[in-house]
Amino acid sequence: MNQAPSNPQRRRLLQQGSLLTLGAAIATGSATSAWAQPGQRTGSSPLAKVRGGRLAGQTENGIHVFRGIAYGADTAPRRFQQALPELPWHGVRDALEYGAAAPQAGSDNPGSEDCLYLNIWTPAVRDGGKRPVLFYIHGGAYNNGSGSDPLYDGGNLARRGDVVVVTVNHRLNLFGYLYLAQLGGTALADSGNVGQLDLIQALHWIGQHAAEFGGDASNITVFGQSGGGAKIATLMAMPAARGLFHRAWTMSGQQVTAAGPRAATQRAQQVLGHFGVTDPAALRSMPAAKLLEAVKLRDPSRVENTGLYLGPVLDARNLPVHPFWPEAPAQSAHIPLVIGNTHDETRAFLGNDPGNHTLTWDDLPARLEAQQYVDLLPSVVIAEYRRLYPHYTPSEVFFAATTAGRSWRGAVEELEARARQSAPTWAYQLDWYDRDGDASQLRAFHTLDIPLVFGNLQQPGSRTGNSAGAQRVANAMSEALLAFARHGNPNHPGIPDWQQYAIDRRQTMLFDADCMLADDPRGGERRLYQQAPFIQRGTF
Repeated sequence: MNQAPSNPQRRRLLQQGSLLTLGAAIATGSATSAWAQPGQRTGSSPLAKVRGGRLAGQTENGIHVFRGIAYGADTAPRRFQQALPELPWHGVRDALEYGAAAPQAGSDNPGSEDCLYLNIWTPAVRDGGKRPVLFYIHGGAYNNGSGSDPLYDGGNLARRGDVVVVTVNHRLNLFGYLYLAQLGGTALADSGNVGQLDLIQALHWIGQHAAEFGGDASNITVFGQSGGGAKIATLMAMPAARGLFHRAWTMSGQQVTAAGPRAATQRAQQVLGHFGVTDPAALRSMPAAKLLEAVKLRDPSRVENTGLYLGPVLDARNLPVHPFWPEAPAQSAHIPLVIGNTHDETRAFLGNDPGNHTLTWDDLPARLEAQQYVDLLPSVVIAEYRRLYPHYTPSEVFFAATTAGRSWRGAVEELEARARQSAPTWAYQLDWYDRDGDASQLRAFHTLDIPLVFGNLQQPGSRTGNSAGAQRVANAMSEALLAFARHGNPNHPGIPDWQQYAIDRRQTMLFDADCMLADDPRGGERRLYQQAPFIQRGTF
């Protein structure tokens, strides 16, 4: 065997189809790695045939894994435009390593515009198994993240449920959502939603190849957390996504309204002004690292000082309606949907500041004014929380109010819209947390449900611990997801009867050491914040 080229060189060789064909291996259905390294494939390996060529994966604890599968071409030559299909290759391409993430700020890996890759875990290849396919969309708002986080490893879920699990990378931030249509002509008409169009392209790829990986193209469940849930809500309103998935499960991620075209254009003009240019063509040739500087610009909405808002745009082309306003998307009314949140969402964002855990009643009003993102008098909010929960400390009021005011309200809006539509919808709230672990002060924080749903309690970053209680909650949540993927209903013998959400009762499954169905949990908080209209960040 020749010595392995470096990863960048190897990627170029593979993209150009320069890897030699392993004819004998194809004939026998297995291959020997040309570049075997510790922890990578050696000996016999699963092979798959896709539209671009042949792939060799590896088997991990009985599950076949294919990483870094290209579903689209390098997007750099078509920045701000819809991606082209991946280039075909000759011979057998190793699918052992995750593909590059999209360019993003604040990451150890700066990423690459050659980022359209997905990963597959499956119990079998080409066996006619017609397994449910679970397609996971990562969080990180619309700015950061990738499908290669250890918490998203699909092996345990595939083993447990005899399902196919997929994770995906796509364009983010300015590369995926900078709206230049009104500034750059027809060539850039899709620019505000190309990150969403990447996901649609990936779903087309999965539908085309589901059977090759032992899956059922007519039973695809999309699920995602935070930004992933918001991307799913947006897909539910995009005509091009119609028919590409059949169930949806969102976790702490909603998209009630999208950015309006005027507001999105104003943000694009701000980017142009930052770089001192007037023609969007200058942005298309700018180095990716330099372009990323603009994500740190202050958003003109002034809702929060965390950088420029970039997300889906109501462009009258790819997204003709707001995802969940004034009603749930009609095209997805038949799709079963689970909408979930965690009880203490904002402790993930605000709980790492020690000062937020030692607030006094005198400190609280100003801190709440800055962080609740709803224009209600802090004195009114605090008085109501003290009435509802007289035992709460100032810090507990702070975390509860910020969660209800800025993280939970979108879920309520979506649930109510679906209930008015009489669409099959279930709600959950994660109450459980590891009371003895290093994250006990964060309680049921944003992202805690990811390792529970995936069954990845021991993966780096899970912060669940591996106690019997943690395993019990993970069993309840992962089995609910698997039942939902298989039957379109999340009920299973390990939980109480999970009834669909209706406005008269607002039935919600509380996932805890002992799960229970509750009617309108936190109803007092919901009514308090419904005194102010809901406006999703970035809309104006």
